[in-house]
Amino acid sequence: MEILTIFLRTVLIYFVVFLMLRIMGKREIGKLSLFDLVISIMIAEIAVFVLEDVKKPLVSGILPMGTLVLIQVVIAYITLKSRTIRVLFDGKPSVLINKGMINRNEMKKHRYNLDDLMLQLRQNKIMNVADVEFAILEPSGKLSVVEKDKNEKETGAEVTKLNNKIRYEGLPLPLIMDGKVQDENLEKIGQTRFWLKNQLQEQGARDFKEIFYCSIDHRGRMFLDRKR
Repeated sequence: MEILTIFLRTVLIYFVVFLMLRIMGKREIGKLSLFDLVISIMIAEIAVFVLEDVKKPLVSGILPMGTLVLIQVVIAYITLKSRTIRVLFDGKPSVLINKGMINRNEMKKHRYNLDDLMLQLRQNKIMNVADVEFAILEPSGKLSVVEKDKNEKETGAEVTKLNNKIRYEGLPLPLIMDGKVQDENLEKIGQTRFWLKNQLQEQGARDFKEIFYCSIDHRGRMFLDRKR
């Protein structure tokens, strides 16, 4: 009898949660902002709580879930009318790369490191930071990327074409990340710190610590982003 009760409660809670998510709407499910994520987690926790204890009346679970959905719908309606409230609950997008330059302060504010940036660029099918004009971190955590056009990729101010000796097969290699030289990547292209320092000095940088990010691609193009 208890097994049948658990089965029926599970089926009922499933349809209740399904209905509530439908009421929340496609927008909330699709973008899943911080506020929507909190609501979804709380609904899931309440549903599990009701299923675990068959002695608890179903109304003690359905009522709180319904209340959360009501809060979500009301706030979603208010945010349609007020940008201030919308920014308060959803947050604002942050520009991490602006006109080809990495915005270190914005990255620091969101505790977003270079490895996070590289990962999300690869997810956008972009292998080289030098090819990016704008990268915007959306409130949902997704990175939106605008690539440079072909001419800008070839002639960008922060991209330097080195001699033809630097050629290899593979993805762009970071040579400096947050002021620290990546020695293993220098070895891959058969160069040393002395060579790298000379290249930086030609660009007006006196020390590795002045550089936030530096990479080189398979065609020998070096991308440089200084700390500001």
